[in-house]
Amino acid sequence: MSTSNYSPGLEGVVSNTTSISYLDVELGQILLRGYDLIELSQKLTYPEVAYTIIYGALPKDHETATFVRQLSEQYQIPNDIYDFFNIMPKNTNLMDAMRSGISMLAGYEDPKFLTDNSHDANLAKGLRLLAKTPSIAANAYRSLTGQPFVSPDPQLGFAENLLFMIQGSSPDPLSLESFDRVLTCYSEHEMANSTFAARVISSTFSDIYGGMVGAIASLKGPLHGGANEAAMYMLLDILEKGGEQNTEPYLSEKMAQGIRIMGFGHRVYMRKYDPRAYYLREYIPRLVDKKPEGPELLAIYRRVEEVMLRDRGLYPNADYPIALILYLLDVPIPLYTPIFFAARVAGLIAHVMEQHENNRLFRPRVNYEGERGLTVR
Repeated sequence: MSTSNYSPGLEGVVSNTTSISYLDVELGQILLRGYDLIELSQKLTYPEVAYTIIYGALPKDHETATFVRQLSEQYQIPNDIYDFFNIMPKNTNLMDAMRSGISMLAGYEDPKFLTDNSHDANLAKGLRLLAKTPSIAANAYRSLTGQPFVSPDPQLGFAENLLFMIQGSSPDPLSLESFDRVLTCYSEHEMANSTFAARVISSTFSDIYGGMVGAIASLKGPLHGGANEAAMYMLLDILEKGGEQNTEPYLSEKMAQGIRIMGFGHRVYMRKYDPRAYYLREYIPRLVDKKPEGPELLAIYRRVEEVMLRDRGLYPNADYPIALILYLLDVPIPLYTPIFFAARVAGLIAHVMEQHENNRLFRPRVNYEGERGLTVR
């Protein structure tokens, strides 16, 4: 077998034809259904962008209202899932708790409908997942940290409801706007590892819940979803060990040890600025006074960016500004990746539907380097 097309990590390999999204590196643009992601984020709310990703067109006014109502009516999760959260080990990883919660949701579908992979069936199940995932994320975290559950409020919009369940109170307008922009920028990003995982699983004609569980497992890894958490822990570590004036020595030591600086570089963008990071960084100065340590963290943030560009030629990816934005919004760090997933459900729905409607089972080959001709004595 020819191995001429072998590419470690499938780098540069085209796996799908899609009409959902595309990273145009030359133009520095992220396309969602033909629209620029940054323009969508500037002019639309997260539910409107989610609608566009799932349905393939911008929503009209009445369609937005209907879509928002459909989601709010399905925010609540079954009581059995709350009961499960109460009995799961308290050292359970939050992403594992979410994975289990999503798996349990599948059990509430009629068995025949669960395995129905038609467009309409996937859409109905997908909207349930989009609506309920924030409730699973927030309340799994609450259970693991010994806090009382907070039921979703159907009177609140998607972003506001998620922050409400995390914090127990409604956010101010700037916080809500910033959080909504974060969700939008996480909503879809072409063939990310978690999206590819969902499509590989779906290519077996597994149901949409199976695809979502696979995506969660992918996002649990620190090289994908965990990068935002790692970036924030780094900023806080620098703050604790001397602040902005110690930033350069801190980074030099880490890089000398071969430790990867999370939140910088990207397999696709490589040595260009992630458009999402460039856009979202403007929210940080507007939020910086929400915490006493905010100004110093902003100084560290800027200094890290300067050093990484000078010494490594690397620009921030979206996880870097999002990490600090969520921190300034008083979102607990362990919730960063679950929030990533809750936002990405919109894109995953579209990808699973597209895979099922034009399916080809993923079954690649390998470049074999093992021995041959061995015999059993």
